Amino acid sequence: MKAHDELRQKYRLLFPHLTERLRHLVAATDAEQLGRGGIALVARLSGFSRPTLYQAMKDLRSEPLPVERIRRPGAGRKKRVEQDPRLLQALERLIDPASRGDPMSPLRWTCKSTRQLSKALAGKGHAVSHELVAQLLHQLGYSLQANAKTQEGKRHPDRDAQFRYIQRQVKHFLGCGWPVISVDTKKKELVGNYANPGQEWHPSGKPEEVGIHDFPDPDVPKAVPYGVYDERHNVGWVNVGCSHDTASFAVESIRRWWQVMGQALYPNAGHILICADSGGSNGYRLRLWKVELQRWVSEAGPEVTVCHFPPGTSKWNRIEHRLFSHITMNWRGRPLVSYRVVVNLIAATTTKKGLRVEAELDTKEYPTKVKVSDAEMAAIHLYPHRFHGEWNYTIKQQQDEA
Repeated sequence: MKAHDELRQKYRLLFPHLTERLRHLVAATDAEQLGRGGIALVARLSGFSRPTLYQAMKDLRSEPLPVERIRRPGAGRKKRVEQDPRLLQALERLIDPASRGDPMSPLRWTCKSTRQLSKALAGKGHAVSHELVAQLLHQLGYSLQANAKTQEGKRHPDRDAQFRYIQRQVKHFLGCGWPVISVDTKKKELVGNYANPGQEWHPSGKPEEVGIHDFPDPDVPKAVPYGVYDERHNVGWVNVGCSHDTASFAVESIRRWWQVMGQALYPNAGHILICADSGGSNGYRLRLWKVELQRWVSEAGPEVTVCHFPPGTSKWNRIEHRLFSHITMNWRGRPLVSYRVVVNLIAATTTKKGLRVEAELDTKEYPTKVKVSDAEMAAIHLYPHRFHGEWNYTIKQQQDEA
């Protein structure tokens, strides 16, 4: 027993300092020296299998390998793709059945996770683990991809020309020291203890607990944030409504921006440029939008020029990536449990480039389906521009004309 303990102690102290091949050779030498029963004893003390020791005993009488090599060329288990040459082809046919000629693939209408792919490959006679599937996908140039929003649909023939026209108007207004604002309605948010996408730091194992379901419910209050972004001063104003997203609400939001922020920033402004989407509560086809703008112009004084982005290009509206995206990042992972929380989180939004945001709760009721008569439209002092007058127009005070 003493000899066994000494041998076990030898392996414990020596093996950590040796390569795999040298450990095998040392154990094989001991097995030969012990004679009968030596292989069984060394296998038990060293943890090596008997086939490994037999191979090491053969290596003792073979030509020595270079110091940097552990095994002879060609030794070791072959890679799975070498054992199964058709494995990669089968995997690609599952990943992209339309282009790889296998429209009847079992994963044609299924999420292609590595475990699903592993299971499908096994059904075709290629038994591989999901970890190996992930490695093979990377070798083939695949990676995890999300959907990319790049297809804008049918493009208006004057799309780019309208962008250039808006840019010229923006440069002209900024050059004159007049306000240029970008406006839009942010996505409506459920108000209550509902899950909000994103993550926030909390003590480990103690996440913010919210309701399980957040199904659309007409009885659940919703916050309707309408934003105004001032391009010159990099400041934002958000009017958080509790009612409907109507043209009256949109213009009221602009009116409040002018009363709270705009007048102080532009005390001598005689003109305002509004850049807006072509649809929604500030769409170019909405009669009520133009009627409400006329009312505000008559009250406030400055004449208003409106330039709408072409249909299907709302993502180019600067308020989206200059204001709304930062608000979303600021409240990620935070349940919007009340209107006050919504307003406070919006108002606390800042960026490294100096964005400042003010927000206010608007509790007024804005009815839908408000009809605008032809007489009301005729009373608007609206002057269409020569280029796409339906998208670009100026509204002046009613008393300017006799």
